[in-house]
Amino acid sequence: MKRFSNYHFNGQHKNEQIIKVVRRHWFNILQQFLLFFAIILIMFVSFALIPFFSQDFTNTEFSDLFIFIESTVAMFVWLFMFFVWIDYYFDVWIITNERIVNIEQKGLFSRSVSELEFSKIQDVSTDVKGVIPTILNFGEVYVQTAGTAGKFIFHKIPDPYHIKSIIMTLQKRTIPKQN
Repeated sequence: MKRFSNYHFNGQHKNEQIIKVVRRHWFNILQQFLLFFAIILIMFVSFALIPFFSQDFTNTEFSDLFIFIESTVAMFVWLFMFFVWIDYYFDVWIITNERIVNIEQKGLFSRSVSELEFSKIQDVSTDVKGVIPTILNFGEVYVQTAGTAGKFIFHKIPDPYHIKSIIMTLQKRTIPKQN
């Protein structure tokens, strides 16, 4: 708990302590960046190889057009990489001693914040599907609520079994003991 003592978020209660801050697993952003890396590689290879296969490339008009097209593509690649990074970095789940807060970034200028009190939790389950998620230990955590909200889902988070354990422990502390 000392680790997050300097962290605060909007709407945090006076004595509320942050237990865990969870973001999606690093493999999720790597998976999305692979397409961009492939496009960048194709751009560099084409820029290096086209002069060998086309004599027109030495023509300044063709060369200038090619550089303009590659620059435009590069600008869009960097822009989309920025959007992916913003989505990855600002999507966060905060587990406190009182509740779970889900902050989801939707585009650059839209953010959704939802919260779930431990007293409303009925069931917590995990789902790890596939070889890579099993090896790297990431997956989904589903938190079932009593209300109409349905499931509260942690998408592609690291160590889902540990997160489930934390949530279940905190949920058991909030339920009053019955005789």
